[in-house]
Amino acid sequence: MRVTNYQSATIDPDSKGLGNVPGSSVPLGEAGRLEWNLLEEDVSLPAAVLYADRVEHNLKWMQEFVTRYGVKLAPHGKTTMAPQLFRRQIETGAWGITLATAHQTRAAYRGGISRVLMANQLVGRRNMAIIAELLSDATFDFFCLVDSVDGVEQLGEFFRASGRTLQVLLELGVPRGRTGVRDADTRNAVLAAIARYPDSLKLAGVEIYEGILKEESEVRTFLRDALNVTQELAEAGRFARTPALLSGAGSAWYDVVAQEFAPATQAGTIDVVLRPGCYVTHDVGVYKQAQSQILTRNPVAREMGVALLPALQLWAYVQSIPEPGRAIVGFGKRDAAFDAGFPEPSRHYRPANGGTPRDVASGEGWEVFQMMDQHAYLKIPAGADIKVGDMIAFDISHPCLTFDKWRQVLMVDAKYRVTEVIETFF
Repeated sequence: MRVTNYQSATIDPDSKGLGNVPGSSVPLGEAGRLEWNLLEEDVSLPAAVLYADRVEHNLKWMQEFVTRYGVKLAPHGKTTMAPQLFRRQIETGAWGITLATAHQTRAAYRGGISRVLMANQLVGRRNMAIIAELLSDATFDFFCLVDSVDGVEQLGEFFRASGRTLQVLLELGVPRGRTGVRDADTRNAVLAAIARYPDSLKLAGVEIYEGILKEESEVRTFLRDALNVTQELAEAGRFARTPALLSGAGSAWYDVVAQEFAPATQAGTIDVVLRPGCYVTHDVGVYKQAQSQILTRNPVAREMGVALLPALQLWAYVQSIPEPGRAIVGFGKRDAAFDAGFPEPSRHYRPANGGTPRDVASGEGWEVFQMMDQHAYLKIPAGADIKVGDMIAFDISHPCLTFDKWRQVLMVDAKYRVTEVIETFF
C-alpha cells in the first residue's frame, strides 16, 4: 500500500531558514497562513528561496519543448529530491521521474510518484529489497539499468526468489566514460544473461548518458549508435515492453538527444524519454552556460520565447564589515553549492528602509571570493552603501548541491510572501 505521508507532512520548526512555527502543526502546503514575508524578516536567514512564478515558467517551458519533439519527459529528481516538486512536474505533463538510488525511489513513491526510471544500476541485497517491496504495488512502474552479466545474475536470482518481475534497460557506455557496456560482445553477453531469467527480468529498452562527452560530434555519434542498437533489438523482438524505451539526456545536451532520437518514435515501437533535471530551478552558472549553447544550436528552443529562468536563491545577512572592501555574509559551504563557482550577489535589501530589493549589477564589483562553513567573504567596492543587517540574495551555480543542504526550502510569490514550504529527502 502506498504511504501517502506527503499529504500530511508538516513544517519542521527545527529546520533552518524558517519563520516562527506555532505549537500546532502546519502542513507544508499551507505555509501561506503563517503570513511569513521574507523582506519583513519573518524568516531566519540564511534561507533557500524558490520563486513560484519562475518555477512554473520553467516547468511549462521544458514540457512544451519535449512536446514539440513528440518525446516524453522523466526529469531527474536528484536535483531537488522534493516530491512536492516531482508532483508538479507530473501535473505539468511529465511521463515519470528519474532517480539514482533505491532510497530516492522510495521517497518518490511515498511522495505520490507512480513511475520511476532509476538511471543507475541496482546493486546490493537491501537496495533490491527496497525495490521489491515497492513492486508489491502493481500500479508502480519501475525501471533500472544493467551493464554486466554479474549484475544481471544478481538481480535475476534475487527477484526470482522474491516473486517479483523487474524491468531493466540495457545501458550503453563509451570508453573512459561512466557505466554502460562498451562493446558488442559485452552487450550480447548481458542480453543473453537477461534471457536466462524470463520470469524475473524483462528487457524494457535501452539507456545512455551522453553528459560525460564534451563535443557535439561525439554526442551525436554516440546517440546514433544507441539508436541503431535499439532499432536492431526491436526488430529482433528482444524487448518485453511495447513500445520499448530509449532514454537519454542530462541538462546539457537534451536538445541534441531530442533531435537524434525523436524520429524513432514515428513507427510507434519506441518511446523516447528525456531526463534533464536542473531545468526546474535552472541557475546562473553551469546550466545557464549550457542553456545558452542550446539556444544557439537549437531552433525549437529559440522559437519558444523566454527561456529557462534562475528560480533558486540564497538569502543571507551581512553580519560584519571588518575592513574596507570586505563584508562577511552569514552563509557558507553548509548552505550553498561552491563546486561550480561561488554564489553571485543578485539583490540587496535594507529592512529598515522598506521598499523593494535593489538589483546588484555584475559590474558593480560585489563578488564572493571565499567561503567557509558558515561564512562568505564578499568583496565590496569603495563607498558601497552596505551595512550590517542588510539582506543580500545570491544566485547559485549547480542547484543539485544547494538543495541537498536544506531539509526545507521556502517558496515565495512576487511580493516575497511565503506560500509553501518544500521538503527535501536527501
